Order: sequence, then C-alpha cells, then structure tokens
Amino acid sequence: MTKFGEIINISKPVLIDFYFDWDDTDNSLDTLRDVAAALGDKAKVIKIDIKKNEVLAEALRVKGNPTFMIYKNGEMKWRKTGEQDANTLIGLVKQFV
Repeated sequence: MTKFGEIINISKPVLIDFYFDWDDTDNSLDTLRDVAAALGDKAKVIKIDIKKNEVLAEALRVKGNPTFMIYKNGEMKWRKTGEQDANTLIGLVKQFV
C-alpha cells in the first residue's frame, strides 16, 4: 500500500473513511461510491481498513467506526466519527476543492 503521507500530501482534497466491518458487510461502500462519482477528479476518496492498518489508526487516534477525515496538502481539514450520508460528505469535500 502507498504510504499514508503520499496519499494525503496532494493539492486536491482527500476523503478517507477509516472503517472496520464487524459483520463482513460494507454498508458505507455505496455512500463512498456516490461521493466519488459526484466529485469526479476534483477529490480523492479512499477507504482504510482499521484492522489491517492498526498502527496508522492508532497514530491518528481513530477510536470509532467509521471515522471520516478530509486532508488537503498534507493537513487535516475535517474529521468526524459516525455514519455520514453522501450529500453531507460531498458538501464537506467541496469546501476544500
């Protein structure tokens, strides 16, 4: 996997969904697909599995599932834990385009 610093250190916003699927069903995948489709190449949308990236999740103090973050130019611009709908996420990311 690409190093986290390389992922977030770009000039367009990066929406990250830190998630852990307790029951092996990914409920937020459709939401993120909608967000990615709406934003096109104006932003990057990625998912990071907390279980597979425990060191990173710990370093960023990710405690809840899911935890969303928006980075731009390597700097965290927004963060929230808990389910978010696609329209809310789209609106948030557009603030940083």
